[in-house]
Formats: sequence, structure tokens, C-alpha cells
Amino acid sequence: MAGRAVSQDEREETDRRFMAAALRLSKKHSGLTSTNPSVGTLIVRDDGDGPVIVGRGVTAIGGRPHAEAEALAEAGALARGATAYVTLEPCAHHGRTPPCANALASAGVVRVVGAASDPDPRVSGNGYAILRAAGIEVVERVLAEEAAAQMAGYLIRSLKKRPQVTLKLAISSDGMIGRLGAGQVPITGAVARRQVHLMRAEADAILVGIGTALSDDPDLTVRLPGLEARSPARIVVDRQARLPLGSKLVQTAQRVPVLIAAAPEADPGRKTALESAGVKVLATETYEGRVALPEFLEDLAAQGMSNVLVEGGADTARYFLDEGLVDRIALFFGPRPIGEGGIAAPLGRDHMPAGFRLLGEARFGDDSYAEWIRDF
Repeated sequence: MAGRAVSQDEREETDRRFMAAALRLSKKHSGLTSTNPSVGTLIVRDDGDGPVIVGRGVTAIGGRPHAEAEALAEAGALARGATAYVTLEPCAHHGRTPPCANALASAGVVRVVGAASDPDPRVSGNGYAILRAAGIEVVERVLAEEAAAQMAGYLIRSLKKRPQVTLKLAISSDGMIGRLGAGQVPITGAVARRQVHLMRAEADAILVGIGTALSDDPDLTVRLPGLEARSPARIVVDRQARLPLGSKLVQTAQRVPVLIAAAPEADPGRKTALESAGVKVLATETYEGRVALPEFLEDLAAQGMSNVLVEGGADTARYFLDEGLVDRIALFFGPRPIGEGGIAAPLGRDHMPAGFRLLGEARFGDDSYAEWIRDF
């Protein structure tokens, strides 16, 4: 880059600013990039009047092209002599397209600033090595924690061979998540519920237990104007294949996928009827009379799922927590009590499993929200 000399502090602050912008850009296609993570790339050059973005790219819907290719295409000849900000280490392996690390080098980029490292053994360290071998300056781990938290689904699936599991609960002021025999009980207001729909839109699947499916008869879809097509698959942990054929889930299975985790010994007639209605029945292993969650999550990862949102109920939440399979916890707190007959939440703001740290908090009118993450 040409222009006045800048101090190290100024350069580091500029790097953080543009990486934060690249991370915001990467969220554009969250949940839409198949088995690839949604990565953001910015091409930035400074011809003496300060840094200017000349190319933007985000992993395309379906996972291809990659963000680097999109940003370089937009930048064109302006990429020569520029800095690239990438939220994940550029790929180093040949697939349907050449490695992104090579593409950056060929385009004449002179500096690459990266955030998260890619655990894929075909990439890990190799992408940066290609860049350095081409004489490109490489700066690693700028906003690395923020990037890792944002693409944790991809990273966890790569490292642990299962999806990231986010546990979402709405908790009343007296620590309850519902009332026995009452079906769905509103705990939070409209703004908080819209935030939940945004979380659904970024997930690969929403999961509930059969108890919630029977008592609440939920839709589990995204119902925000313009985002209806972002509804992910709905999963019911249903060992005995009890999901009613007349339920909202089954009735909408032709439009939005529904999967049930059923034991091999579940009634064959029930499974056949559900499959005829469009439900996909997954034969799952069992352990001590329950669906074996670790093996089930491995099956979901093998199908390309990276992010599973667990929405209920209390028994399912406790089961995931007891198995140590929760990676992120999202709690919405309502201002009113449920009172007599309430179903106690399995955790709370002051009662978190070991190993979780607070990621962020917000308020939605009378409701509040907090999110915790476990480092991996």
C-alpha cells in the first residue's frame, strides 16, 4: 500500500476494524452454505487517502464460490497491492476450484489478515504457508475468538464430528419454562420471539423432544416476513415414533423437512405411516432406554448439519446437558412469574454448567437475553 507511514497501533486498530466488518458480512449467508462455513472477505487498498474497501465477498449460498473468489472478482485489478481480510484461513486444497490461497497470491494481494484457523487437515496452516511462500505478509488471529464463536458449527463439526448444539430456553421471573398440562405458555414478548426466529433462520435444524411435540403441537418454522424460506429442518427425538399424523409438524413435512429419531424397535406401522406423510425416520441407537445422543449427533453431522438449535423441553434440555453435548446456551428471561404448576428450568443465569463463559447480553423491552459459550 502507498501513503503515509502508520504506527503499529494504528495498523492493529485498522485490522480489527476491517475484520469486524468482514465478520458482519459473513453472517449474511449463515445457515445457507451447506457443509462449508459462511466466510467473509474484504479487499482493502490504500492509495494515500486512507484504506478503502474495493472488494467484498461472502461464501455463496450452497457453499461455492468461496468468499475470497467473490471478493477478488469484485475488486478486479484493484486487488494488486491490497490487503485481504478473511474470517477463516484461506483453503489450500484443490476441489472443484483452485485453492483460495493461490487465488489471493495470483491476484497480487500483498498482505492477508486472518481471523480463525481452519482445523481441516487439508487446510490447517497450509493456506497461510502458501501465502508466505508467495512473499505475502500474513497476520493471524485478528478477532480470532469472535470468528470462532461465529463459525463454531463448522469448527465443532470438523473437530468433534458432530454439530454445534445451542440450547435455547425462555425462563419466567420465577425460574420456570412452562406449566404442566398447559401447552405453550408465553413467557417473553414479541421482540424476543422475533429474535428466536432469527436464530432459527441461521440453524440447520431445530430439535425438540416428543413430549414438547405432543403437548405444544409446534410449527418450529421461521415466521418472519421475507425469511420464511429460511426455515430449517425440524427434528423430534421420538424413540417410539409417537408423533401424531395430524400434528402441525407432519402436516407441513412436505414443505419443511421433518426428521424423527426413532429406535429400531419402534412400531413399523407407525414409521411407515410417518414416512408416507413425508417424515424422514432416522434409525438411531439407544442407550438405557433413550436415544443415544452422541451417535445421533454424529449421524446429523454426516448429513452435513453444523448447527442444531435445541428448543425444548426440560427433559430434552437436561439430557443434552447431562451428556455434555451443549456448546452454547441462549436464555430469554421474561418479566412475569408462571406460579403454581410451573416446570422448573434446568439452569439459569446463576446456575451454569462448568466451562461456559458469558458471550453477550441484551434487552428486548421488558425481556432480557444472555448467551453463554463453551470453548472448544
